Amino acid sequence: MITLLQSNFILESLTDFVQQSGIGLFFAPGGWKMAVMIGLACFLLWLAIKKQFEPLLLLPIAFGMLLTNLPGAEMFHSEFFAGGHVHWEHFAHGEAGLLDILYLGVKLGIYPCLIFIGVGAMTDFGPLIANPKSFLLGAAAQLGIFATFIGAYALGFAPNECGSIGIIGGADGPTSIFLTARLAPELLGPIAIAAYSYMALVPVIQPPIMRALTTKNERLIKMKQLRQVSKTEKILFPVIITIVIALLLPSAAPLVGCLMLGNLMKECGVVDRLAKTVQNELMNIVVIFLGISVGATATGDSFLNIKTIFILCLGILAFSCGSAGGVLLAKLMNVFAKEGNKINPLIGSAGVSAVPMAARVSQTVGQEYDRSNFLLMHAMGPNVAGVVGSAVAAGILLAFLG
Repeated sequence: MITLLQSNFILESLTDFVQQSGIGLFFAPGGWKMAVMIGLACFLLWLAIKKQFEPLLLLPIAFGMLLTNLPGAEMFHSEFFAGGHVHWEHFAHGEAGLLDILYLGVKLGIYPCLIFIGVGAMTDFGPLIANPKSFLLGAAAQLGIFATFIGAYALGFAPNECGSIGIIGGADGPTSIFLTARLAPELLGPIAIAAYSYMALVPVIQPPIMRALTTKNERLIKMKQLRQVSKTEKILFPVIITIVIALLLPSAAPLVGCLMLGNLMKECGVVDRLAKTVQNELMNIVVIFLGISVGATATGDSFLNIKTIFILCLGILAFSCGSAGGVLLAKLMNVFAKEGNKINPLIGSAGVSAVPMAARVSQTVGQEYDRSNFLLMHAMGPNVAGVVGSAVAAGILLAFLG
């Protein structure tokens, strides 16, 4: 009898433990979604560590996804940000979890802007200044953003969601996060994962498009050596760009302004300590917070639906159209260019702002046909122009849809 009572006590204790722990929540209605998301998070961790797919951001994003889907952890509450607003009363009453607090940096647009300061401090705009025509190639590569906007609208997405999906075509993770947090925060997880995954796949996605749209003779075009850019030009460039873009498109001022601030720190030569800080310590800290916060939004309810599949498909369309747009404009510009001033169309695909991966792809494909043809510095012009272009495109979408 005593043995039976002890067995019942042990069984009841184990049952209570399972019910009170996170394990029991896997068997609750909808619990399977958390299990699937934890599996997906582990897969993304594998991609980041083993395959090195944008590991600096994909790893914290995947771990944030893991944390937010742990049953019972209560680290992130999407309802605190329902309706596109921060419900501060939950924070005032101490109900917010760790990821809720970190997510404020995304929701308020702080992290992407800080990332842009670091990007600016690591970017050399010299090739763009030396060849201003690169601005056009960078602008043409934003074609994917607006083409995908139309495609998403045709599939029944709301206009604000279309803008967030389209920005994937800019191949710029911080810009995608900045815009999506403003326009469609419920899609932040799928869009961020799509943006960074496709950025990592640049060497796979772009070469077939580049070869399909160019002839062998076009790939063999050798471009003139770029002129030397003076220090004065490099200092004036970020100041002038900030003023012009902020006056024409105020909604793009936060991203472009922070990008150019970082670049001015690098080029002026009098704040080396600040420049090194934003390139290293600040950038690394913000990347960790940004990644974990974005991953936290990828809950089962927001991720496991038909919209996510559409977003992934539209993302690859956006990326492909952007790459094709730059190549096609380069071919068009060659129709009017004099002999000796022609552009190798391969550098047009670098207009997407995956810096410097897209420029390296242009160099690699070019050297497949002529080992003596060095396109890297020429491709860096459209590449850095694409960074500015995607920020401007985000500003346009924000101005019309925000």
